[in-house]
Amino acid sequence: MALMDRLPKHLFTNRGWGLLAAGALSLGCAYVMGRRDLLSLAVFLILLPLVALAGVRVLKPKFQVYREFNPSTVETSSTTTVRLAVARSSYGTGQVIMEEQLPPRFGEPPAFRFPARSASGGTSRYEYHLRSGKRGQFRIGPVTAEFSDPFGLSLRRHAIDDGDILTVTPAAVELPVTGLAGARGNDGVTATRIRANPSDDDIMTREYRHGDPMRRVHWAATARHGQLMVRQEESVTTPEATLILDQRFTAFAAGNGSAFGSRDEDSDLVTSTNFEWTVTAAMSISAHLAERNYSLRLLDSFGGPAFHRSRSAADPDAEEFSGVGGLQAIAEALAAVELSGPRHIRAEHHRAESAEHKEGSPGPAGAETTDSPFNDRLMNKLSAHRLRGPLLALVGNLTLAEARALAPAAGYGANAFALVMTDASRNNEEVLEILRLAGWRAAAVTSKTQLTAAWSAFDEGAIVAAADAAMDVRRGAAVPR
Repeated sequence: MALMDRLPKHLFTNRGWGLLAAGALSLGCAYVMGRRDLLSLAVFLILLPLVALAGVRVLKPKFQVYREFNPSTVETSSTTTVRLAVARSSYGTGQVIMEEQLPPRFGEPPAFRFPARSASGGTSRYEYHLRSGKRGQFRIGPVTAEFSDPFGLSLRRHAIDDGDILTVTPAAVELPVTGLAGARGNDGVTATRIRANPSDDDIMTREYRHGDPMRRVHWAATARHGQLMVRQEESVTTPEATLILDQRFTAFAAGNGSAFGSRDEDSDLVTSTNFEWTVTAAMSISAHLAERNYSLRLLDSFGGPAFHRSRSAADPDAEEFSGVGGLQAIAEALAAVELSGPRHIRAEHHRAESAEHKEGSPGPAGAETTDSPFNDRLMNKLSAHRLRGPLLALVGNLTLAEARALAPAAGYGANAFALVMTDASRNNEEVLEILRLAGWRAAAVTSKTQLTAAWSAFDEGAIVAAADAAMDVRRGAAVPR
């Protein structure tokens, strides 16, 4: 029995191996005893399993598989229900053992028997649940089936479908209400109404255009300007926010001299712990602002669409998102966003910083190229929506030169906020000081920082309240009993 267990199971069953062994034994006896009948028996016993093996290899039963995820996209740590419907599309009889192939993170693959006891109309239905603690896109399936010949001598396992992709999006953290979402700019930051006729002093007018009704002509302004002027129509503006999502290898290194990023075996994403924190922050901030009817614009550190390289993005070139559909598009695009760019060694950046400290200047002229982060392309994109709402930057480790390049962007937002991802051992005070002097509200974070705490740090009112509370405690302690 121990010998039978060592034999390959993907070719023959125990019965098939038994017939082959009996055939070999009969062949040996026929040779020794010179019996023709034993020779015929040996040939029959050997050929029967081989013919059965050829049959299950050539004559493959065909099936139709329908797979459905509910919900179709799922957040991390949430559960999705997988529904399978399997129907035989070719002639065949008997039961088949099937197995749904899964990435290792989802545990043991579910196995089931076809046809199911509750099969109706020739279709068997199955259901199971999946949950992933990490974002990404995962191939669920294919369904593999193990077939045997009518005599049960040989086995054949092959896939009967191609599988389907399950998209796991990062779950948003509920952020506290702060003054950040209420940042006000000169244009388009809040839903404002310009009324048609508030008063003769503050009336908004413009030049007459072909097709404007004569009832809207403002005669006093017409006399003053010497040409037809009409009352400005009522307009409703939408609050806007711009989010810069840094995705560079060099910004999210695990440590000095290390290659950037690690590849997730299941989802094949190049990412790191620091970057995962940043992705969660991007999802949470987007959800927080979208709930307050903000129109969102997401860019990368080079001024391109933030999801240009995301495999899960429905429209990789999209930059602007609004409404529930826009937030869902952001979530799906963030599912497979990953670190990109040249895999330089972080030591080069530290050497560059050391040179800056020695020379006291950013470096030689012309050192910055169009491939540099926070370049003119990004500034042009930001200037096109100048002061229309808050500007938020989620960036990794910055060199002093990169901080200086990012600093002027603060002037393009009604308010500018930056979360700078850093390592616990790294001192970012100079980087933060450069950003703050330029007008950014900047805070350094690590992968262990609570996102709600980092978000609250932007609220000046909360900081003042905390300081007042601390003073009250001190005063109470100073009062003699």
